[in-house]
Amino acid sequence: MDDSAVRAARELRVVFTRLRRRFREVAVAQDDLSSSQLSVLMLLFKEGASTASALAAAERVRPQSMATTLAALDQHGLIQRAPDPDDGRRQLITLTAQGTERAEGDTQARAEWLARAMQTRYTESERRTMIEAMALLDRLTQP
Repeated sequence: MDDSAVRAARELRVVFTRLRRRFREVAVAQDDLSSSQLSVLMLLFKEGASTASALAAAERVRPQSMATTLAALDQHGLIQRAPDPDDGRRQLITLTAQGTERAEGDTQARAEWLARAMQTRYTESERRTMIEAMALLDRLTQP
């Protein structure tokens, strides 16, 4: 494997990890949710209704850990549970209006922070270079 491929992969992971951490810092204007709770909130916002087991699999945590996370979100009034119409033994978890509002606010805060940072920290030419680089990186997501 080429040294440049190894270096590019390493640097990409480092930058994305830092960026993800920074997004979490920006979104958590209120310290009432843990990072795992915020992650589940955003997953429900993006993907819609889900079961606890599907959320646990998506977050790569044990069902017991997901139960704790969901209990905290429920306590904050951010989720609601309803019987699964396809399987009465399961519950579907969705966001409440308050949960949706919180997720939208966090999404907007992240987008505004990123746009502002791009505006103030990079020149127009550098931003165009980033746009071109994103098109290249997007090929990694293609099958």
